Formats: sequence, structure tokens, C-alpha cells
Amino acid sequence: MTAPFTPKRTTEDYQALDAAHHIHAFLDQKALNAEGARVMVRGQGLNLWDNDDKRYLDGMSGLWCTNLGYGRQDLTAAATQQLEQLPYYNMFFHTTHPAVIELSELLFSLLPAHYSHAIYTNSGSEANEVLIRTVRRYWQILGKPQKKIMIGRWNGYHGSTLASTALGGMGFMHEMGGMLPDFAHIGEPYWYAEGGDLSPAEFGLKAARELETKILELGAENVAAFVAEPFQGAGGMIFPPESYWPEIQRICRKYDVLLCADEVIGGFGRTGEWFAHQHFGFEPDTLSIAKGLTSGYIPMGGLVLSKRMAEVLVEQGGVFAHGLTYSGHPVAAAVAIANLKALRDEQIVSQVKNDTGPYLQNALREVFADHPLIGEIQGTGLVAALQFCEDKATRKRFANESDITWQCRTFGFEEGVIIRSTLGRMIMAPALVADHATLDELVEKTRRAVDRTAQQLGLL
Repeated sequence: MTAPFTPKRTTEDYQALDAAHHIHAFLDQKALNAEGARVMVRGQGLNLWDNDDKRYLDGMSGLWCTNLGYGRQDLTAAATQQLEQLPYYNMFFHTTHPAVIELSELLFSLLPAHYSHAIYTNSGSEANEVLIRTVRRYWQILGKPQKKIMIGRWNGYHGSTLASTALGGMGFMHEMGGMLPDFAHIGEPYWYAEGGDLSPAEFGLKAARELETKILELGAENVAAFVAEPFQGAGGMIFPPESYWPEIQRICRKYDVLLCADEVIGGFGRTGEWFAHQHFGFEPDTLSIAKGLTSGYIPMGGLVLSKRMAEVLVEQGGVFAHGLTYSGHPVAAAVAIANLKALRDEQIVSQVKNDTGPYLQNALREVFADHPLIGEIQGTGLVAALQFCEDKATRKRFANESDITWQCRTFGFEEGVIIRSTLGRMIMAPALVADHATLDELVEKTRRAVDRTAQQLGLL
């Protein structure tokens, strides 16, 4: 149990200093400075407290990462022990260390058998940077250096570094100097918005076949990989129709294009499977991982490679011209080991699949199925999205849907729950250790925020 926090300064002092020295992510900094940032000081379980001792139920696991919740002493102890024994060493100079070796042994015992190697990073953004270079290097070794175009999806998110931004499909990020050559995009599998008169299954095939059209347009001999999240995370927790991923995999195999899954959000139990691609039933060539790898307690990410790719890189590739100072950091590796053991030994992933995941999904549908503001509820395990709409019968969305969901998010903070807005969707992803009572609180406080939004719109 974490001890209560005694503020060293007033909230106003912290806010003034924050405004003086920081530029925050994905916000208008001038507007934030006028408002004042929330100053979070303590966490336990799924709860956070700010500097004024207001409690918030964290319905987003931080940024989809604190899978074990806050205040886990086993993770703290693992970091402390490793700090005392070997606080740092690198994987340069022909060296390694036990923590990273034992992490990989554990990680690959949890992964499907066709994966064999990992390249560790500090974040998901870096994992996708490494992905881009590694995929291109793979094709160079095989004598196909022209295969370098990476195809992503519009509204997909793969990080905030330059190449990962280009791989992602968020136009406002591209406008900030974030587009590069040899990147292309296809549409997102967003049936509610784009499906028209098609059934979800029909739309799933149509959306997937955009990939084939794009490959033929670019020339299969030039396309290196298709990269996507199994479900779209920052783009709105969009779950593709069941017909989508089998068709995507068929197309990639037909044209000899690598299939790469960004598991940064979906990995480590979020869907009730260890990895989200297992829920959707396809077999990627690479996995980008981070967030839930350490439950966010310390930065760590990585790129997982199939045996097919690793064998080429190791046996034929010679020098691999890549390295990070903190790759496989011993303290991060020790925390990751403790985290993965807890997820495994406490049977948390199976609990999400068989108990708490169905409980949350059923509760959301019972509460919101007939709500005048909600047109669709998507999700599985402990991840979900509520689609706002102006007209449920026609699936018409609000012209200013982002403003409306942002207001709902603000009402959520006032009600003491942290949920996130993305375009016209409210999304949630609570820690995997949530019990029924906590999930009830999450749904109830979300209902209050949604109801207040509907009242403001004159719908209730």
C-alpha cells in the first residue's frame, strides 16, 4: 500500500512551474496553461489521487499500460534488487546480462512458437522505428532492396517519432513535419462510419481488399510490409469485422508482403489473450510491444521477430547496424520479468478472458444499448469503445463529434473517472486486475458523464 502523499507545494505552484517548463503531448499548451494541469501524486490499484486529494478511478490504465494497476510491491522490489546488483549495462561490446536473458526466456515461453528473437527498445515508438529499419534490412539481405514501402492505415497510430508518425495515418501529425517517402496508407476498418449499406462482414472484406489494390498500385516488388494494430487503439478502439484479418493475411501471403502487428496497446492480456492478434486469429511476422510489458512502471518496448525473419538476419545479415544505449536495460528487464510472472502466475489473463472481460462488456451493453447518445458498443476483454451518434437509425455522426466527446471526457474527470475521447468515441481500458465492484464503478461514473453530455445536447 502506498503511503498518503503530503504535498510539498500548493497545486497552483506546481501548475505554474509545469507551465513554465513543459510542452505537453497532444494539447494546446497555451490553453492548458490557462486551465492548469492536474497534478497526480499517488496511485493504488486502479485509483489515482491528485495534489488536492481528489480520487479518480483510472479507466485508461494510464496510457493503456498499467495492466497490474498501481502500487505493486513485487515490481518495485524487482527494480530495487536489480538497481542494487547491476543498475546498468549495455548490449554493446559483445556483452549481455542475466536480466535480459531471463526476460527473453520468459517472454518467448508466452509467445506462439513461431517467434524467436527480440530487439528491445524504450518505447512503442522506438519499437516501430526499429521495425521499419529491420524490415527493410530483411529484404536487402534477400536481394530485394527495392521492397521498402511500408503500408499503414489512415487513423492508425504507431508512435510520435518521425518514421513512426509517417507509418501512422494521423494527418494532423503528418502536418507537423511528419511524412516521409516510401510510406503509404489504406482506409481504416471502421464499419460504423464507413460501412454504408454493407454488412459488417461485407465491409470487412472490402476494407481488407483495399490493401490488395494498394499493393498492385505500388507494385508488389516494392512493398515491404503492412503494419497495423489488431484493433485500432488511439484511433478510437475500433474493432474490425471478423472477416477483416483473415483476408488481410491472405493478401500479404499472396504478394510476399510481411504482416506486422503493432501490439503496443493490445499485448499482454488486454483482450483476454496474451496478444491481441491471437484474439483475431492471424499470425504476424513481427510484433511491436511496450506498455503492458512492464505495466508502465519503467520504460521498455521491443520488436519481436518470427523465426523466418530472425534466421535471415542472423545467418545471412552480417553486422546489424542498430543499437540503443538502454536496449535491454537490466532494471527494465527485471521489472518486466516480475510483471509477466504476475500476469502468468496469478492467472490474470485468463481471468480477463473468462470473468472480468465478459462482465465489463455485458455491463456496458446493459447500460448503454438503449442510450439515445450511443450508436454502437465495441470491445472485448478489458477494452471498450462507446460510439456517439446523432441518429442511431442512420448511424449519422455529429459534425462536431470531437467537441462533444471531449466534453464527456471532462464530465468524466468531474465525476472522478478517467476515460478518453477520440473523435466520436469514448474509450476505456482499465487495469487487468479490476474486480467486479471496480468495473461497476467505472460503468456507473461513465454513465453519469454520458448522461450529462446527453442532457447538454437535449437528448435526456
